[in-house]
Amino acid sequence: MKTLFPPYAHPSPYLELDTDTWIVREQPGDRRILHQSLGRIDLDWGSRSLADVLSDVDAWRADGVEGLFLDRAPAGSGGVGPVALTVRLAARRGLHRVVLNPGVPTHPLYRDLGVRICTFEGPWSAYQSWDGDGVRPGDGHIVHGVPAPLLTAARRLMGRRGAGFGLATDAAPRISAATASHG
Repeated sequence: MKTLFPPYAHPSPYLELDTDTWIVREQPGDRRILHQSLGRIDLDWGSRSLADVLSDVDAWRADGVEGLFLDRAPAGSGGVGPVALTVRLAARRGLHRVVLNPGVPTHPLYRDLGVRICTFEGPWSAYQSWDGDGVRPGDGHIVHGVPAPLLTAARRLMGRRGAGFGLATDAAPRISAATASHG
C-alpha cells in the first residue's frame, strides 16, 4: 500500500521514505521536502472559482511537484465538470499524478477521470464502524486520531478493506469552520 502524508501528518525527518510514499505540500515554495510530493489544492467542495483553481495548478507546476492532491473535492455529479477540467489542465502541464480527496465515495462519473480517489478521510472512531459502501479496491483511506498503540491494527484494517494508498495516523487535522460544516 502506498503511503500518503497529508499536510497535518508529515513524516518525521528521521523516517526513510521510499518510492511508495507521497508527501502532500500545503504551499508552493516550501522545498524543505525534497521527496516526491503532491501540491495541495483546496477545491472547497466545488465552490472555488475555476480560475483560482487553475492558477493554483500553474503555481504548483512552476514549483516542480510531481502531481496534485485535490482536497475537499466535491463528490456529487454536479462537480465532475470542473474537476475534469482541472485534471485535464494538470495533465497538459505535466502533472499526471492526481489524487482526488472528497473523503467519501464519489459519483461513478469520477471513476472515468483516471485519478486516484480517497474515499475515506476521517477519525479512527468513524473508520472502525464504516461500511465502505461505494468504494473500490485501491481507493485511498486517510484515518486520523488513531491511538498510538492501535496504529498497526488500523493499517491492517485498511489493508483488509482494500485501501491502495493512505495513512493511519495519531495526528489530527486542523479543522476550520468551513471543513467542520461539510464534514
